[in-house]
Amino acid sequence: MSVTHTRNGTAAPPAAPPAAPPAAPRRTAFAEGLDRLRAAATTEPGRLRVIGAVLALLALLVVAFGTVTAWQTTARSAAADDVLHTSQPLTSAAADIYRSLADANTAASSGFLAGGQETQADRDRYEKDIRTAAAKLITAANSSDPDSPSARTIAELNRLLPEYKGLIERARANNRQGYPLGGAYLRYANDKMQTEMLPAAEDLYTSENRRLRADYADATPYPWAAIALGVAALAALAWAQHRTYRRTNRVLNHGLAAATAATTVVLLWLVVGHSVARAGLNDSYDHGVRSLDVLHDARIASLKARGNENLTLVNRGAETVETAPGTFADKFDVAYQASMKDLADGLAQAADLADDDAGALPVRAATGDMDVWQDRHRQARDADDAGDYQAALDKVIGTKSDEPTGECFDSVDHNLQTAIAHEEREFARAAGDGRDAMTGLAAGAAVLALLGAAGAVLGIGRRLSEYR
Repeated sequence: MSVTHTRNGTAAPPAAPPAAPPAAPRRTAFAEGLDRLRAAATTEPGRLRVIGAVLALLALLVVAFGTVTAWQTTARSAAADDVLHTSQPLTSAAADIYRSLADANTAASSGFLAGGQETQADRDRYEKDIRTAAAKLITAANSSDPDSPSARTIAELNRLLPEYKGLIERARANNRQGYPLGGAYLRYANDKMQTEMLPAAEDLYTSENRRLRADYADATPYPWAAIALGVAALAALAWAQHRTYRRTNRVLNHGLAAATAATTVVLLWLVVGHSVARAGLNDSYDHGVRSLDVLHDARIASLKARGNENLTLVNRGAETVETAPGTFADKFDVAYQASMKDLADGLAQAADLADDDAGALPVRAATGDMDVWQDRHRQARDADDAGDYQAALDKVIGTKSDEPTGECFDSVDHNLQTAIAHEEREFARAAGDGRDAMTGLAAGAAVLALLGAAGAVLGIGRRLSEYR
C-alpha cells in the first residue's frame, strides 16, 4: 500500500473507495396492484370488470334517484292532502267562527231594537250562531297544534264567549223591564265583541290562511333534486350501453335496456305527474282560495254593516266621532259606511274572480241587494234625523211591507253563502285532482328504481360471464 507524504513530511490518510450506486426504490404494493389493474384493463374482460365497478355506482345512482323521488313526492303529496283536508277546511271554519260571532251580535241588537217583544226568529238566530261558534271552536281546537298561536286564540275565544253571553242576557233582562240600563249592557257586549272577540277570530282566520299558503308552498315546487338525479342516471346508462355496443357489437343489452326503461318511466311519471298536480293545485288556489278569501271578507263586511246599522238606532247619537274638523257623526253610522264600502269592494273583486255563471250570478245578485240596502238605509237615516224614530225603526227591522234593510241584508248573506258553497266545491275538485295526480308515484318510483338498479347489475354481469 502506498503512502502519500505531505510537504512537511507527515503521512496523508489513504483515499476513500468510490461510492456504490444508490439502490432502486422498492415498489409499493399499491403501485404493483395498479400495474396489474392496468394490465388487466387492456383485455375486454378486464375492461368490463372496471365498467362493472362503475355500473355498481350507476346502480346506486338509480337507487338514489328512486329514493329522492319517493321522498320528495311523498312530502308534496302530504302537503297537497293537508291543503284539501286540513288547512283549507280550517280556514273556512275560522271564517265561520267569525261569521257566527258577528251574526250573533247582529241578531242580539235586532232583538233589542224590538224592545220587550223580541221575536222568536231573532232569538233562535242568536242561539244558533252561538252554538255554531262554540262547535267550530271545538273543531279548530282539535285540529290545531297545542302550543300554536291558533290554540291560544281559540282558548281566548272560549273564555270570552260566556262573558259575552252573560252581558247579552243582562241587556235582555233590563230591556224587557224597560230599563235604560239594557242599552248600556248591549253597548258593552258589542264593545267586547268588536274590540276583543272579532279581532281574535280574525287573527285565527289570518293564522289559518298563512298555514294554508304554507301548505301550498310545500306542495307545488318542482322536485328538482329528483329530476336532476333522473337525468344523470339516464345519461350514465346511455353511456354504458353505447360503450358496450362499440366494444362487443351487441346492439342490445337486456339488463341495461331494462334499467333505462325503468328510469325513463319514473322520470316521465315524476315530471308529468307533478306538472298535472301543480296545475290542479294552482287552479284550486286561483279559482278557489282567492275567491273564497274575497267572499268571506265580503260576508264579514256585510255582518259588520248590519250590526252597526242596528246599533245606530240603539245608540241614538249617544256616541259620536269627529269626521272632519268641527263635524261630528254617530259612531256606529260612520262604522256602517266603512263596512259597506268594504262590502262593495269585496263584491267587485269577487265578480272579477268568478270564472263561471254559477259563481258570478250570486255575486251579481248580492251586489243588487247591497244597492237596495244602501237606498233603504238612507231613508231610515232621513227619518231618524227628522225625529221619526219609529219610521226609522220600521225601515231597519220592520215587516216585509215596510221594505226593511234587514230583508236586503238577509239576501246579501244568502247570496254570498251560495257563492262560497260554489267556490268550495270548485276548490275541492281542483285540489283533489292535483293530489290524485301524485297517487302511487312514491311507491312506484321506489319499485321501478330497484328494478332498474338490478337490471344494470345483471346486464354487465352477463357480459362478464361470456369471458369465463
